[in-house]
Amino acid sequence: MIRILLADDHPLTRAGLVAWLESEEEFELTGQSFDGESAWSDILRLLPDVALLDIEMPGANGIEIARRIRKKQLPVGVLMLTAWNAQQYVMASIQAGAKGYVLKTAPFEQLRQAIYDVARGVFYIDPSVSLAENLEPVEPLSAREKEVLLLVAQGLPGHAVAKRLSITERTVQAHLTSTYDKLRARNKTEAILLALKRGIVMLDELQVDSEARD
Repeated sequence: MIRILLADDHPLTRAGLVAWLESEEEFELTGQSFDGESAWSDILRLLPDVALLDIEMPGANGIEIARRIRKKQLPVGVLMLTAWNAQQYVMASIQAGAKGYVLKTAPFEQLRQAIYDVARGVFYIDPSVSLAENLEPVEPLSAREKEVLLLVAQGLPGHAVAKRLSITERTVQAHLTSTYDKLRARNKTEAILLALKRGIVMLDELQVDSEARD
């Protein structure tokens, strides 16, 4: 049985999700919230297996709640359920500690799989979020290319990456260009999402506290 807490400020959306969750034998709906702060209180009190969070909510948003869960190291998997399809929201959610990201347009079968995956610690991203490219085999990243990609994904600017690795900014850019070419990505966000989907990068490698950054 997977214990789930639902937080969404839209009454109709929440009602539909509640009805579906309560109809699923494998799920137990432990609580529902309509804003971020009440969701946070319920998470601390109930410690669900999965917190199903909308991103935009009154009070603390879903990304902030994910960040608090990670900071306190609570045994709660965060699954974002949102209307936002923009890559910056996906990356912000991942870096805050979310293990899954699903659009509200997804079918219930897909949401069910996402809940299963997040509950067992497996990263899940909605297939329709971002990437039209298929996941054909690509040339492996070198150790240094992966290192540069991770540091940039964690928020370090090029000069800080160069300083950390004792290389030049031009070399940093060269590694990123090579990485984008290998992954068939157009930018940093797309590259890191593709790397996650391919298993080249693990979710925990992205979740670095801001205090640890240069």
